[in-house]
Amino acid sequence: MMEQGQVIKQMVDFQKSVFDGSFNTMTMVQERTGKMMDMFMDQAAWMPEEWKSTVNVWSKAYQEGWETLRKTVDDNFDKVESNLTGI
Repeated sequence: MMEQGQVIKQMVDFQKSVFDGSFNTMTMVQERTGKMMDMFMDQAAWMPEEWKSTVNVWSKAYQEGWETLRKTVDDNFDKVESNLTGI
């Protein structure tokens, strides 16, 4: 029979693996969507520069938030894993 600590570690490893896969997939979708939006805005001569600037600011804020989310989740997985070493 497997020890409780091993079961918990496997559960955490599984959760981290699922998160990594999902996050990487969502990142690819976001990057491709961003490229399409950039191409659209480059070709949208009718769009005022202020609007383009606003979209760029939103895009940058989104990217920074995305990176912060990734770092926060990774840091917390690291904390959980370090707490499991004693089990």
